[in-house]
Amino acid sequence: MKTPVGIVWVLSFVFTAGGANAAELELEGSRLVVSGMLDGSAIRAFEEHLASGKIRTVVFENSLGGSPEVARDFAQAIRATNVNTEAKGQCHAACAYAFLAGKEHRFGRGFQVNGLLIPVSQRPRPADLVSRWSGEDGLRTLADFTAPAGASAVSAESPASGAADATPAAMPASAPKERWQPNQGVLFTSTPTLFGRVYNSFYCDGTQGRDMSRCELLSDADPYKLGVLTP
Repeated sequence: MKTPVGIVWVLSFVFTAGGANAAELELEGSRLVVSGMLDGSAIRAFEEHLASGKIRTVVFENSLGGSPEVARDFAQAIRATNVNTEAKGQCHAACAYAFLAGKEHRFGRGFQVNGLLIPVSQRPRPADLVSRWSGEDGLRTLADFTAPAGASAVSAESPASGAADATPAAMPASAPKERWQPNQGVLFTSTPTLFGRVYNSFYCDGTQGRDMSRCELLSDADPYKLGVLTP
């Protein structure tokens, strides 16, 4: 299904907004604003701010890109301190999974177009959309892209038939991790209109480039019902 022509401009903005700048942190009272790509350079300062106990809400503003490992680190810090999260403007890839870790996670207010791009390895099935990103399911989905902390590689070869003992090298290798493609995933958008905000959901397979009309409009994928946004 093609994306309706009337919102092509919105998606074009979503995928070309921002840039590849490293993450920057700005403290605004009890709100910590994070902008730029989550490249890991600011994770220690981020953890220190949250550990102070003064932060109530982490605001991700036009944060695009980042690896699944960095997403895990930001998400762990957010969950450990039980803070809320807010996405203002665009929040893609690593930002999306960090956003989902908030106690409450909402889009920011204002007249900007808000977009949340959650990387997934394949088009979600209807059953996946029911609870894939609510509660612990968001962490499980992220785990598909990351190796367990401290895990070491093991051989996938099995011992010769009839061997008396199984060595560590003979243990089954862990399942291969899914491929992380920042531009492939489910995109949730919130667009301001004269009659209030309009919410849409799409699946982008990563091949669309700047032609957002190739992203597929998803039905029955309301972000509130899916737990992607909290009331």
